[in-house]
Amino acid sequence: MNKSKRTEIFSRWRQIDPQPTTELEYQSTFELLIAVILSAQATDIGVNKATRRLFPVANTAADIFQLGEDGLKNYIKTIGLYNAKAANIIKTCQLLVTQYGGEVPANREALEALPGVGRKTANVVLNTAFGQATIAVDTHIFRVSNRTGIAKGKTPLEVEKRLLRLVPKQFHLHAHHWLILHGRYICKARKPNCKECIIRDLCDYKQKL
Repeated sequence: MNKSKRTEIFSRWRQIDPQPTTELEYQSTFELLIAVILSAQATDIGVNKATRRLFPVANTAADIFQLGEDGLKNYIKTIGLYNAKAANIIKTCQLLVTQYGGEVPANREALEALPGVGRKTANVVLNTAFGQATIAVDTHIFRVSNRTGIAKGKTPLEVEKRLLRLVPKQFHLHAHHWLILHGRYICKARKPNCKECIIRDLCDYKQKL
């Protein structure tokens, strides 16, 4: 795929959705961080159901830390891997309170030092909360990037680096969300909805349905 095709693909996505954002529900940077930690191997819908119960009760690092692991589990037990996530979130909240005054740090190194926060989670927070041009490669972005030919790679990190190099810079800020939404609703894993796809004529996928 060449530069002109990539430019046209992202131009079309921008035209139909100029300001895309996450489908996770949050009211603060801290709430976003917790929601993204919970979203690992879980759906945004499932996370939103849990945080609608949790955040009205505890939506700061200090408040969630006071809940303790068992208290937190009561709110997130419908989410996969909730035991490990509860342990990590409590540790993260403790660090946020003791080292950052309860605020979420705005740099990658500090974010990735928090328990339960890997590169993908850090990228989402840096992009969505702090407006940095990062691209968090989840299963949707990995699939869409490889299937369409926008940026092929064998690992999420390889795809991330190729996206940052190949996608025109004017689209970097929102590329993450456009790719996710396309993968979630159109370019699905088992049965891509090629008939409804607005980039069908630009895509490299050979087995268009």
